[in-house]
Amino acid sequence: MTELDVLRVFCGSDGAGGNLLGVVRDGVAVPGAAERAALAAELGFSETVFLDDANRGTVDIHTPSVRLPFAGHPLVGMAWLLRSLGCPPRTLRPAAGEVAVRFEGDVVWVYGRAEWVTARTTRRYASAAEVDALPAPPPGEGWLYAWAWQDEAAGVVRARGFPRRGDGIVEDEATGAAALLLTHELGRPLDIRQGTGSRILTRPHPDGTIAIGGQVCPAAP
Repeated sequence: MTELDVLRVFCGSDGAGGNLLGVVRDGVAVPGAAERAALAAELGFSETVFLDDANRGTVDIHTPSVRLPFAGHPLVGMAWLLRSLGCPPRTLRPAAGEVAVRFEGDVVWVYGRAEWVTARTTRRYASAAEVDALPAPPPGEGWLYAWAWQDEAAGVVRARGFPRRGDGIVEDEATGAAALLLTHELGRPLDIRQGTGSRILTRPHPDGTIAIGGQVCPAAP
């Protein structure tokens, strides 16, 4: 059996919430694309990440049905885990390219680009209550990031994420890539409250990168 770490990524300030992430530290133990896809589908987390080279920070990210070039919560979780093991990375390398990593107290930041985000739609609603009232998932096809201002002046957003891929993930508890895309569209830092209790922080930078930050907790055994 492949050794697996399970984390909650983008936990709320009270330690609740967070999106479950499966981390396979010994990616070499699951070498083939088909085997990785099968394991990710079996585990059923919104994403599972394989560590292929700890020194270089090379990682491979899978949902239960597709491989992703970039995703926020696997990279934040992997960076946190490597730091907890005494090897804090400065860079991670998913398929999309080099992702800078920074630690700020309990918050782990990774830096991505909007063009790395796979196709998804952001849709603004009139109020946080409207977002909360949406069925899971809403009718339609394709990835939907539903959001509304909770406090526009303070940059606080209420959001929910619906992959709508047909792979068993009805609603994504916290989604760094979607948060990055929304930040790119709005052009300002955001404090996103997603799912049942998750929190994602974002900061756009002049070089076109966008930092996605959050706290990580080990999942209860």
